[in-house]
Amino acid sequence: EQGLLKIERRHRQRRSMGTGAVLLCAWLLSWGCRAAPERLRYAIPEETSSGTVVGPLARDLGLSPADLPARQLRISSEKHYFAVSADTGHLYVSERLDREEMCGDSASCSVSLEVVVQNPLNVFHVDVDIQDINDNSPVFRRAALDLEIGELILPGARFPLQMAQDPDVGSNSLLSYQLTEIPSFRLEVKETPNGKKQPELVLEAALDREKQSSFQMVLTAVDGGSPARSGTVQIRINVTDANDNAPVFSKGTYEARVRENVPTGSLVLQVRATDADAGSNGRVSYSFSNVPDVVLAVFSIDSDSGDIRSVGILDFEEQKQYNFGIEARDGGGLSGHSQVHIEITDENDNAPDITTLSVSSSVPEDSPPGTVVALIKVRDRDSGENGKVWCELEGESPLSIVASSGSSYKVVTASALDRERASEHNVTVVASDRGSPSLSSRTTLSLSVSDVNDNAPVFEEAAYSAYVSENNAVGAAVLRVRARDADAGANGHVSYWLVGGSAGEAAAAAAPYVSVEARSGTLYAQRSFDYEQCREFAVEVRAQDGGSPARSSTATVRVFVLDLNDNAPHVLWPTAATPGSPGSPSVVSGPFEVVPRSAEAGYLVSKVVAVDADSGRNAWLSYELVQATEPALFRVALQSGEVRTARAVSERDAARQRLVVAVKDHGQPALSATATLHVVLAESLQEALPALSERAAGAESPSDLQFYLVLALALLCALFVLSVALAVAARVRRA
Repeated sequence: EQGLLKIERRHRQRRSMGTGAVLLCAWLLSWGCRAAPERLRYAIPEETSSGTVVGPLARDLGLSPADLPARQLRISSEKHYFAVSADTGHLYVSERLDREEMCGDSASCSVSLEVVVQNPLNVFHVDVDIQDINDNSPVFRRAALDLEIGELILPGARFPLQMAQDPDVGSNSLLSYQLTEIPSFRLEVKETPNGKKQPELVLEAALDREKQSSFQMVLTAVDGGSPARSGTVQIRINVTDANDNAPVFSKGTYEARVRENVPTGSLVLQVRATDADAGSNGRVSYSFSNVPDVVLAVFSIDSDSGDIRSVGILDFEEQKQYNFGIEARDGGGLSGHSQVHIEITDENDNAPDITTLSVSSSVPEDSPPGTVVALIKVRDRDSGENGKVWCELEGESPLSIVASSGSSYKVVTASALDRERASEHNVTVVASDRGSPSLSSRTTLSLSVSDVNDNAPVFEEAAYSAYVSENNAVGAAVLRVRARDADAGANGHVSYWLVGGSAGEAAAAAAPYVSVEARSGTLYAQRSFDYEQCREFAVEVRAQDGGSPARSSTATVRVFVLDLNDNAPHVLWPTAATPGSPGSPSVVSGPFEVVPRSAEAGYLVSKVVAVDADSGRNAWLSYELVQATEPALFRVALQSGEVRTARAVSERDAARQRLVVAVKDHGQPALSATATLHVVLAESLQEALPALSERAAGAESPSDLQFYLVLALALLCALFVLSVALAVAARVRRA
């Protein structure tokens, strides 16, 4: 009882020291988390009930409760032991925590979590240490241990006993052994090379089978937890006759290295033990000694040859090494023991595992380079070079992949996006390890590019020309302009507007010449055009899209008015003619010309001067003598309109001659006018006066005739000057 009290005091001291160490570690972890918020660490005991708060995760990440709905704090992990409260942002336990089930016999146990926040997208790493509690009692593999000890065994002989197994770690798994007091035996504990305590039964006094042929005792294993837990095994000793040599192994510890995934039945190691006895006492059989179930699941030992072979799948990722004991027992019941250490070497048998943590459904095409569009996590269960992973994107795309913290990668835009060239990008993420041969995994990401108004409408032509005949109908279609916008939706819907125009000063104050339909871009005439008033004009049409802000472009439309033959020739000299239709010219009276009777053929009598407001062929004039008192006496030049004598004037010719000259244009149909010229054949004006006096009543007096002659000369001079001025102005305008 005193011994048990001392052991309990030592356990209490260890627990107090362990509690202080845990508090100190928790304080250091909390301080470290504030200093480096990208990696947080919490600690919590195992078997903590579901719903227990582990720590203020949102506060440690610098998030307030108001930020939680927008930032979408969540855990992205394959293990679902923990969850995050959507209201407070606390990290809490969601499932039962069993450290032994989660981490086995590992000295430390932690769960790594990937914490993802949105807007902006980021990932944080959180480690939760699972602290061991003393929830497992030491357990012996067998309920009873039978030993056979020869009576000739000398005092001091040692007999290894079965070791108890405690799944707990740390102080909770530190075992101490107690043995019920037997005068002939005592208990000693020996530490093995791998740090475990091996109980050994030591013979203190010589045995005498004739006095006592058997012994029974109880071996108790007590762990270091608080409160302490214990387990027992009954030891039954049978004293046999003389077999004074125990088997001896050739090595105290056997070591071997074997690659994972070796075929079942492969030879891993061969152990050998010898016994100096003869017969059945020297015949050795091999077996495992004090091995856990995990060893029995993957290894077997041949009892006769000592061959250790694989019977299960060796997986480096599950167990990197195995340490267990073996026993060689002879026919007389004596046994020898040795240790086996088998190291499993890694092979590249695991391809990288790609997990998409977050991906954007669409990205605006004006996103700057470096915009994060997806966040992925890559993990390879292999170790060393086999577990080192690098990622790349297959194919050509405006995206690239960059490493983030830990094993996370970000897919970002590498260059400007253009929805008009590609509205969607499908990229393949390839994760490869550095093993030989290399293993790789692939996953495809789809990214939609949303439209922004980055394209202005573009006209099919920079400048348009339209030709419209004058006297057109009001509302007639003149021309249709068309512009295209590469954007989509409202950003690509084009409307048309008139910006302005030029049609001369005379038309500046008038109503617009044309209008444009906003939807189709068709230009319509707002009035009937007159070539003589406006020969051409230009307007600017603006094409504007429906984006915000709107984009626009302009094109110039130049409208040329085509001339029609709608003006008859106008006679300036000798008189102004009245227009008439073809075949029915109007006749106008005119002044007299005096021609001497001595005039020869070719004498210039007068010149008929006429103009046409039309242009081109419609303004080309030709002159023709259609009526004369003496048709053979006069002729008219076809192009110039000059009236000359066709022959010499004779005395037989009448003193008074009346000439009717027709002026015709070249339009279709042709329009014409006539001019009447009176000619008096006389040597002088005084000689012509009698002829003039014979004119009908109402004719002009000689003074009136002189006035008309002077006026005609002045008009001819003015017409000449005006023609020169118009010609110069036309040339300047063309230049």
